[in-house]
Amino acid sequence: MVSLAGVSDLFAQWRPAGQVTAAEKAPSKSGAAPLSEDQPNVRFTTDVRLVRMLVTVKDLHGKLIADLKREDFRVFDNGAAQEVGVFDKQTEQPLSIAVLVDTSGSTAKDLKYEVESVKKFLHAVVGSGNPADTAALYSFNWRVSLETNYTRKMPRLESGLRQLKAEGGTSMYDAILLAAHDMDGRGGRHVMVIVTDGGDTTSATNYHKALEAAHVADAVLYPILVMPITNDAGRNIGGENALQTLAISTGGRVFAPSVGATLDQAFSDILRDLRTQYLVGFYPRNVPLTKNRFHSLKVETARPDLRAQTRSGYYGDAEEGSSPTKR
Repeated sequence: MVSLAGVSDLFAQWRPAGQVTAAEKAPSKSGAAPLSEDQPNVRFTTDVRLVRMLVTVKDLHGKLIADLKREDFRVFDNGAAQEVGVFDKQTEQPLSIAVLVDTSGSTAKDLKYEVESVKKFLHAVVGSGNPADTAALYSFNWRVSLETNYTRKMPRLESGLRQLKAEGGTSMYDAILLAAHDMDGRGGRHVMVIVTDGGDTTSATNYHKALEAAHVADAVLYPILVMPITNDAGRNIGGENALQTLAISTGGRVFAPSVGATLDQAFSDILRDLRTQYLVGFYPRNVPLTKNRFHSLKVETARPDLRAQTRSGYYGDAEEGSSPTKR
C-alpha cells in the first residue's frame, strides 16, 4: 500500500530521467490546519482554508443551466450552512486537464481509436476556451508514465499519443494518485479524464488512497469506460462500480461509450460541462467535527427543478484523537 507521503518513491520508480518528480514540486497548501493543542475538546472548527467546488447545474431534463447567481446557491459542510465567499459564474478559470489512457494488454484492439478521440478532444481544449488551459497526458498499464507534461502545444501532446502501445496489467489507482499529486498546487480548475476498459489489477496503492488524492487536489474525475464487452459475462462489474463512485464523489460523471462516434460524443459532453461550470467556494465556519476527517458537502439551488452536481466532500479537521477514516 502506498501512502500520499510515498508518492516521491513512485515517481522515482516510474518516471523517466529528466522529468519533473514529486520532490521537485512545491509542497501542497491544501492540507487542513491541525487543531490547537490547548483546545483538545473543540467540537466546531473555523478553518481559514478556502474550500472550492466546481458545480454543474442541470434541470430535470438534463439541460445545463448557466444563468444562476451567487444567491441561488446554498452550501452545507457536515450539515452546517456556510456562506458562499467565492463565486464565479461559468468560470473562466483556466483548466488543468490530465488525460489518463489505459494501455494495458486488453486495450490493444481499440487503442488506436481511443487515441484518435483523445487527439480530437485535446485539439478542442487548446483551440477554444481560456487561452491558459493546459493538458497533460499519462499512460498506465503495469506502470504509470507521464507522456507529456502540462502544455498547450499540440505537437508535444500528439507526440505523446504516438508513443502509446498496449501491454501488461492495469495500474489505474496509481495513475490517479500520481496525476493528482502533479495537479495539487496548480492554479485554476483541475480535471482528470480517465480512458479505460475496466478495473485495476496491478496498482501498488488502492481505491481509497486514489480517491483521497483526488479530493486533496480538488480534481473532478470523468472516467470514460470503453465497453469492449456488452454482456454481463466477462465484464469487470466491480471495476465499473469503482469508476462510477470515483466520478460521483468528485463531482464528475462516468461515460460508457463504444469506440467511434459515441466516444467522440463523450469527450464533447465533458468539454461542454467544463465550459458551463460554477466555481463556488467558502471558508468553513462553525462546522461540527466528527471522528472522520472527511467532511460531507452538499450544494443546493433555490430552484427545486434544478440539480447541482459537485464533489461529495473534502478532507479537513476531525475530533481530537481521531484516527484517519477510509472513504
